[in-house]
Amino acid sequence: MTISLWVHIIDDDDAVRDSIAVLLRANAFAVRAHNNARSFFDVYRPEETGCVLVDMFMPELKGDEVQDRLLRLGDAPPIVVITGRPEVKIAVEAMKRGAVEFLEKPLDPADLIDVVRKSVNKQMEELRRRQRIEDAQARIGVLTPRERDVLRQLLRGRPNKIIARELGLSPRTVEIHRARVMEKTGAGSLPILVKLAMAAGLDPEPSR
Repeated sequence: MTISLWVHIIDDDDAVRDSIAVLLRANAFAVRAHNNARSFFDVYRPEETGCVLVDMFMPELKGDEVQDRLLRLGDAPPIVVITGRPEVKIAVEAMKRGAVEFLEKPLDPADLIDVVRKSVNKQMEELRRRQRIEDAQARIGVLTPRERDVLRQLLRGRPNKIIARELGLSPRTVEIHRARVMEKTGAGSLPILVKLAMAAGLDPEPSR
């Protein structure tokens, strides 16, 4: 899956919004600019968003309300709050809501680029992590209950003979299940299989 991440700018000040968009596009960021929060939420997709730059004071939905709504939606991307009112209380509240940075207008171009780049890179890695988990869960999900039992025993470092005794199977049957586990998951080796199972969150202990 190709991950394409947008930097969203939400600011009702046309001059500020346009200057930020020009700066970020000149530095190879994919940008979507919005003059209000409703326009942003109409197109917002968390899996496509690398960073949200939001002005704290706007008509209708303000910056803190945008933060709250993103948090309620879940999987919120990095949020950078920008404002022309550099008040400590406002900054503290924005950070408590999960903002990664609080920037004062007029914005320093170098600081802005640095913050956006770090935010997008962080979100890219987070989306890749989620993708690895989903892929691992899908691959483990094709196993039968018995194959999962064998896999749990493998995760506990047990050889085939011990697994056979624990599960009441013959060593040959364990070998067959083990081979099917490797084939179905596409794991080329036991270490890869262990990493895959751990990524999928498989509990080595059987459920009671």
